[in-house]
Amino acid sequence: MKNSVKKLSLEFKKDHSIIELLGDRDSFLKDIERKFRVDIFVLGNDVEISGERKKVEEAVALINELVLQINIGQKLNSEKLGDSMQIMESKSILKPHEIFDNFITVNNGKKIKARTEGQKKYIEAIKENTIVFSIGPAGTGKTYLALAMAVNALKSNEVGRIVLVKPVVEAGEKLGFLPGDLYDKINPFLKPLYDGLYEMLDIEIFQQYMEMNIIEVIPLAYMRGRTLNDSFIILDEAQNTSPEQMKMFLTRLGFGSRVVITGDITQIDLPEGKQSGLILVNNILKNIEGIEFIYLTADDVVRHKLVQKIVNAYNAYEDESSGRQKSKEEQIKED
Repeated sequence: MKNSVKKLSLEFKKDHSIIELLGDRDSFLKDIERKFRVDIFVLGNDVEISGERKKVEEAVALINELVLQINIGQKLNSEKLGDSMQIMESKSILKPHEIFDNFITVNNGKKIKARTEGQKKYIEAIKENTIVFSIGPAGTGKTYLALAMAVNALKSNEVGRIVLVKPVVEAGEKLGFLPGDLYDKINPFLKPLYDGLYEMLDIEIFQQYMEMNIIEVIPLAYMRGRTLNDSFIILDEAQNTSPEQMKMFLTRLGFGSRVVITGDITQIDLPEGKQSGLILVNNILKNIEGIEFIYLTADDVVRHKLVQKIVNAYNAYEDESSGRQKSKEEQIKED
């Protein structure tokens, strides 16, 4: 591919400068050079980029986007740079600055921001619907963003409490043989939910909310017979519910409440042959107003970069295995 040289003269609004674009010791600049395999030379606000034509064009597009982020007051850091690269590489309809503009305020003004187009749609869906299903692989922020929205709703007095629910499949939901009270029995299974809340609430406030039942954590089996009003309810790991359990949970909805159901249909821990309520529910409720299904993908993985590669590798393997199985069945039919 032909080499190209592109010269840019960058304009920064008052109170901003090219230093923000370059990063500490030019770390951002070096990351861009490594990502696109280009050479970047900076003199004042003038930038010269050289390398393969396509790579130069991609680097120019990214730099223009980063300058826009800086000029509208979006603080640039290494995480934001990596997310911007990933968003632009995924050919998202939205630009990175449009996605980063969507955030959730939790404790002490801390802001949790959408990092992908899918996450932005997820946050907006929770704001606009009573019930939202979020389905996708590990690392896409399904539970974390739901917890952030719950804390925000609680702090804004939109709800009076947060109820966290999980099917405790590992113990068959028969917790009586375990020592301690209900909290002690289910605590190990609900720890991932606590981890998220610890980041959004001071530990003292979290413990106080638990003691006052403002935050309640319960296994799915204990939801039967209840009606929850004025609550933000999160059902986590919903792929491990049966169709009957899913129906039971959804009918617990009371006045003034909102519900988010999260799950990964590629990680079902139910006994073999038992259908997942999360898979079935889409066919039953997909056309009901006030209920929305959000499907997150490997493009929305925001954990370590290897997690996204792992998700893609498993998807490719499962597609290949499914293809082989289909070919076998077709061959048997022919024979």
